[in-house]
Amino acid sequence: MDLLDQIPPFFADFVNPKKRVFVGYLCLAVLIALIWIVMAKGTSFKNALQEVFDCKVLFSRSAIADYKIFMINRAITFFISPLLITQLAIATAIYFALHDVSILQRNLLARTPTGVVIALFTITIFLIDDFTKFLVHMWMHRWPLLWAIHKVHHSAETMTPITVYRVHPLEGILYGLRSAVAQGMTMAPFLYFFGDAVDLYTVLGVNVMSFVFHVTGSNLRHSHVSIRYWAWLEHVVISPAQHQVHHSIARQHHDKNFGVAFAIWDWMFGSLHLSEKDRDLRFGLKPEEASAFRILDIYLRPFRDMGRVIKRRARALFGWCASFRLRARQ
Repeated sequence: MDLLDQIPPFFADFVNPKKRVFVGYLCLAVLIALIWIVMAKGTSFKNALQEVFDCKVLFSRSAIADYKIFMINRAITFFISPLLITQLAIATAIYFALHDVSILQRNLLARTPTGVVIALFTITIFLIDDFTKFLVHMWMHRWPLLWAIHKVHHSAETMTPITVYRVHPLEGILYGLRSAVAQGMTMAPFLYFFGDAVDLYTVLGVNVMSFVFHVTGSNLRHSHVSIRYWAWLEHVVISPAQHQVHHSIARQHHDKNFGVAFAIWDWMFGSLHLSEKDRDLRFGLKPEEASAFRILDIYLRPFRDMGRVIKRRARALFGWCASFRLRARQ
């Protein structure tokens, strides 16, 4: 995009339709929020505007920390991104590896109608991308070493669309590698079996399914506007209210709703929690873990916490080895 080349890197995401905070998606999220508040609460349009643009949320200490982290992470990403492995490199490696499997036939499905191939690829790559996001997110919560990194995101006590960028650089690297692996491992088999017909259905250069996800209010997942879906629909796709439940500090909400777009993964793995009507949620971490506003602590504390996890596991391992040697001698 020529336009993106003219925009400073710090703000490029706001004019890039491939990014969630594209200004068009943000405007649609505001519109959806206003319509929801007016219709669901029966309030006036003026009051709905005041609720959506609540200064106590948008300019809270937690939100201001989000804005600072956004700028710092953009600077860090500028230097790190060129060093990361790309989906093209992974796809190329897998593509040539498939040639070495004698039982596989290249271009086996090349006669499949182009429209069918494009539809299959568009759906498959979105599903695999979403499922791997779910898996990594679940691991981030359940593995102490990864939780030390991911809890930076959960330290937000108020949420705005910029909260999606409230992540430690190490988490950004992990998700970048996840994306490269998920997309690379999908592209290679399609190119090998279907040939040159492989392509995406896109809108503004974005996978049409990602586009639908964003225009239907993806930014409201990190917001104070709690939009719920019907119960049956919340078993299929994650509503904004369900992701807010994920950020809740209530014990019954811990380790729930790891999904990004689809709720079916949580349903399958037993981590699904439906939204709750008229439930006031508190966001953040336990007091002993909280570091919502101290920027230096947000960036350095995960390294200290990871060190503690490694030290604790090393002690347990050494203790087990010593016990094993003692039993062997007896």
